[in-house]
Amino acid sequence: MSESDLIKLYSQRILRLAAEIPHAGRLADPTASASVRAPLCGSTVTVDLRLGPDGRIAEFGQDVKACALGQAAASVVGAHAIGRSQDEIARARAELKAMLTEGGPVPAAPFSDLEVLRPAAEFRNRHASILLCLDAILAAMAEQAASSAG
Repeated sequence: MSESDLIKLYSQRILRLAAEIPHAGRLADPTASASVRAPLCGSTVTVDLRLGPDGRIAEFGQDVKACALGQAAASVVGAHAIGRSQDEIARARAELKAMLTEGGPVPAAPFSDLEVLRPAAEFRNRHASILLCLDAILAAMAEQAASSAG
């Protein structure tokens, strides 16, 4: 990776998002939690959730130990996670993955700020870190559904 590639990849906007992650920290008494690790780079995101009676995220906390790209993704997702359903989170993840791997469109609102990560499409080794926060939310929501069912 050349220096100009790194400069393009770690733009000021990405670095600003990475420095301002909303809902940073763990919840005191979550109803569901999940940690997801990107095996290639070792980035990890842990999320804690409390879901409302409608299944939407009522409270959200996250502990992000990732590269600037993973942090920027967690920042955008964290800004919009509260109030979202499992279907909305799954759709955002699918759209983000398509944007990164297939040149797909930017994820729909409220996750459209994930467009900032479009330059990372050519860096496949970073994709798992970028998807971590959404993966962790989906894993926590699945855990919640499993514990409610059993």
